[in-house]
Amino acid sequence: MEMKYGTDGLIPAVVQDVENGEVLMLAYMNEEALKRTLTTGRAWFWSRSRQEFWCKGETSGNRQYVREVQYDCDLDAILIKVLQIGPACHTGERSCFYRSFEKAKTDLLPD
Repeated sequence: MEMKYGTDGLIPAVVQDVENGEVLMLAYMNEEALKRTLTTGRAWFWSRSRQEFWCKGETSGNRQYVREVQYDCDLDAILIKVLQIGPACHTGERSCFYRSFEKAKTDLLPD
């Protein structure tokens, strides 16, 4: 099986809490980060801003212990189910997805 990385060599990785299904964060992996994740049982990513590998929790202590790694039907996205220790977001929130857009106009939606 050959994953389909983007032209930048990266693939999006959605991180989900294995216990309750909550989406915790979205990060990016290259082939080496995926290998490190699969072999160490810890979540590794590629930082697009710093251009370096990072293991979730190495500086914050908010670690992610990998329980399962899945890939989508097109082989171009990863789902990582983790046991999350502490907040997943660098802001201190449990999930990076803690904000919402204002409610959409319901008159545009079908009945």
